[in-house]
Amino acid sequence: MSAVIPATLRLAQFAGDTASAQIPEAVLHQGKRCVINMLAVALHATQDPALQMVLEVFNAEGATKRASVLGAGLRTSLQNAAFANGLLAHLDDFDDTFFPTVLHPSAPTIPVALALAEHGHRRGRDFLMASLLGLETTCRVALAIQNMRHGAVWHMTGTAGVFGGAAAAGRLLGMNAQQIAVTLGLAGTQASGLRETFGTMTKAFHPARAAQSGLLAALLVQQGFTSAGTILEGRHGFAAAFAPGDTDFNAITDGLGEQWQMMNNAPKPYASAILSHPLVDAMLALRRRPGVVPERITRIHARVNPLALKLESRPEPATGLEGRLSFQHAMTAAFVDGVCLPAQFTDERVHDPVVAGLRRKIEVEGDAAIAQDQCEVTLTLADGTVSSERVAHATGSPDNPVTDAQLDAKFLLLAGSVLPKARVRRLLDTLWALEQVEDMATVVALCRLPAGRRNFQHAKKRMAV
Repeated sequence: MSAVIPATLRLAQFAGDTASAQIPEAVLHQGKRCVINMLAVALHATQDPALQMVLEVFNAEGATKRASVLGAGLRTSLQNAAFANGLLAHLDDFDDTFFPTVLHPSAPTIPVALALAEHGHRRGRDFLMASLLGLETTCRVALAIQNMRHGAVWHMTGTAGVFGGAAAAGRLLGMNAQQIAVTLGLAGTQASGLRETFGTMTKAFHPARAAQSGLLAALLVQQGFTSAGTILEGRHGFAAAFAPGDTDFNAITDGLGEQWQMMNNAPKPYASAILSHPLVDAMLALRRRPGVVPERITRIHARVNPLALKLESRPEPATGLEGRLSFQHAMTAAFVDGVCLPAQFTDERVHDPVVAGLRRKIEVEGDAAIAQDQCEVTLTLADGTVSSERVAHATGSPDNPVTDAQLDAKFLLLAGSVLPKARVRRLLDTLWALEQVEDMATVVALCRLPAGRRNFQHAKKRMAV
């Protein structure tokens, strides 16, 4: 009887030994979707003042110029680039989501692969392989500890996310399985991220730090730095810390390399927390009905999965950042504006009297019979008329995914808010053909903002996209 390979080593073998010929075309395509979505939201987020704060620190500290901060025209250290781009990928809360666990896998993973691929002038296929192997790794770890999120303390993206960046880095650095296992150990001991910080810039700091931690781990191990090679399953390891007694290690190893969990990862259609999406769908549908206008609504009643109440109920958000984590605000801003994009989550929209007034009319009940991608919303009008909408599967969920055409439109809108139109189209076409890219530095160059915009004065006030 053959010995059972520990989960950490099994993931390390997967990241280091999987050949490109073993990757199904559908998985490669999904990897491109993740890259396209990540770059779209990151480029738009270059308008956020948080980036300027990070750049001020980078400039004050100084660093060897090895990789680029997206859009900034700034080259800095590999770790700095991974951190900044990981931050950008999550600042708008418009990135992708791995539905079984509400993990955002791309933000802590793809920026690591991008920094190393740009610096090493690697081919697009190498970058894509490292990215998707890292994405699968972090999705698998998140699955194993998915019940952790019910405690509503740790942020899954900051905790499980370190493994995606570490695996991607190990792959691009040509490490063997034993080295990657140690890299996962050094990354795993850095895992962190507390939900108490949600509604602030620190939420995006979590995947940024996870990316930086994963990359730092790989760079140190490359120099001979030691760590545990059993970080996931060890008695005092990651699972014992974050999901004690409630870890499913089979979720990490079963079907690895054959059944791709990252296929359940999906771009967001709305710039709000994922459990609000069925409610946004419902409100957008209801606003299209004759006579359903804000001033006539006296009551909004919703039935949702109880997890939405536990994780995303903020009836009175004080800032736009808090609004992203408030399904109540997402519902009413979408209803009033007809869209649910980053512009709906500014301080101004949170305090808009019409939007805020509608929020106060919302009553919500949790129902365990309703899945996380479902909801029922009923509006009562002043004349007693009742109008209801039931959402079976939210837009962007695995059973109702964002199409490639919808993803293209999202990319053109978000990237087009900072890049010239012709360049946006060229960049998008290049990303859909990543296997043909000979040098990833050329892709990063396409992401660079025009010189007149690199001073980031436009960050003082977010563009209305």
